[in-house]
Amino acid sequence: MTDLPAREAMEFDVVVVGAGPAGLAAAIRLKQLNPDVSVVVVEKGSEVGAHILSGAVIDPSGLDKLLPEWRGEDTPIKTQVTDDRFYFLSESSGIRLPNFMMPPLMSNHGNFVVSLGNVCRWLGTKAEALGVEIYPGFAAAEVLYNEAGSVRGVATGDMGIGKSGEPNASYTRGMELHAKYTLFAEGARGNLGKQLVAKFKLDEGREPQKFGIGLKELWQVDPSKHKKGLVQHSFGWPLDNSTGGGSFLYHLDDNLVSVGFVLHLNYSNPYIAPFEEFQRFKTHPLVRDTFEGGKRLSYGARAISEGGYQSVPKLTFAGGALIGCDAGFVNVPRIKGSHNAMLSGMQAAEAAHAALSAGRSHDELTDYEAGWKDSAIGKDLYRVRNAKPLWSKFGTLIGIALGGLDMWTNTFGFSLFGTQAHGKADYATLKPAAECTPIKYPKPDGKLTFDKLSSVFLSNTNHEEDQPPHLKVHDMALQKSSEHDVFAGPSARYCPAGVYEWVEQADGDPKFVINAQNCVHCKTCDIKDPNQNITWVPPEGSGGPNYSGM
Repeated sequence: MTDLPAREAMEFDVVVVGAGPAGLAAAIRLKQLNPDVSVVVVEKGSEVGAHILSGAVIDPSGLDKLLPEWRGEDTPIKTQVTDDRFYFLSESSGIRLPNFMMPPLMSNHGNFVVSLGNVCRWLGTKAEALGVEIYPGFAAAEVLYNEAGSVRGVATGDMGIGKSGEPNASYTRGMELHAKYTLFAEGARGNLGKQLVAKFKLDEGREPQKFGIGLKELWQVDPSKHKKGLVQHSFGWPLDNSTGGGSFLYHLDDNLVSVGFVLHLNYSNPYIAPFEEFQRFKTHPLVRDTFEGGKRLSYGARAISEGGYQSVPKLTFAGGALIGCDAGFVNVPRIKGSHNAMLSGMQAAEAAHAALSAGRSHDELTDYEAGWKDSAIGKDLYRVRNAKPLWSKFGTLIGIALGGLDMWTNTFGFSLFGTQAHGKADYATLKPAAECTPIKYPKPDGKLTFDKLSSVFLSNTNHEEDQPPHLKVHDMALQKSSEHDVFAGPSARYCPAGVYEWVEQADGDPKFVINAQNCVHCKTCDIKDPNQNITWVPPEGSGGPNYSGM
């Protein structure tokens, strides 16, 4: 690339990367503690909430602590859970598990069915009212360091770089945002968070982070089939016993139902296709009737942190901290993380406030790292720490039973299993295709089940076409010799947006095609590629999905 002009810089007390629950809670808490502290939130989505995807049934404990008065205000948090159901599915039927058998922490009593994107939009207005600056449409593309090696902020990506790598007529240089402390709240598999973990060895002595892919649709259903406040979770079919995952139906206001499917990314069969498994799930007799006569409104997909307690990295480093899903604070069996995200943002904000009040900067926020395990976050995650590894080791039927037993005993303060290890990282769990059986998925009917491209259309995904690809393949020869020849090209199946294709050429050699325009920023490729040969980086600011009501 030709020589570029120097970036302009702005100075703040605290920079927050990401306008999700964690980032916004951190910004709000900082302003609550000191209205004079300068705080900026940089968000890669076109607006706050545009890239937020979650079920979601939220535990309001984090919100109660952040904004105790919220229940008396007009908010998007309106639908309280009225009916809580759990099912084990076979191909043709479902067995409801009695609620009294479920560990108490699994109860959704007192929780709310929401659009988490709309909750974040509301939190954004709260932050701005307190004086927080929010810059949507600007992707934090680079971590900045001072001479001593401490984080001193971030730089947003340049805009107007063409596919050739050279500036075009719309070129605009990115900005440097300098801060005394920088909080990273990018969500699961954050691009900068991943770099910080590697640079500062934050995962040393921890279990590898584990992930799932969550896929979701929002439907408007026939009013006669709508049951406001119904929360339904299930596991089993269409997945086999050795493949972890589950599903949900959440009934919101206005005849809206969100349906979702989560597949654990430690699966071994390279022929598994999460999107097609999700479509197949909707044909189950317990599910399909809800959607007959309805209209699908939105679609999206996102990686979920699933490692839990034993996979949380060290959270702090000189000049900053990881918060929310950048740190991996999801409670997997409860399928909830927003409450812990908010609490972690608040805890990091309180540590930053104490440091700023003492005249410190660019050092380590040790109070945050030292305190999370004894806080509500640590207690929440510790009780469920074995649910995921037991499921992975023993399969769905035995693993869930053992995990449930462990959660029951943890209710009384002890565990029969200690703290289980996760084992391999998700990218290392695929078997060679020669050892596995291909899966034939049914064709979509266009009424209940759909193809990827029509689904991506509903996500309102868009990227500037004349820009360098934001999906980086480091060694194309390795992609052919291993990903294609050994594993039969799983990228074409694990991607829920039709980004990757292996296309046969006239000479018989397959070509790896990347349709980056389709990318919904789920990060699955960054996680599941068996050689870690694909890296997701932020595209030009505001690119990606624009979720509505998700």
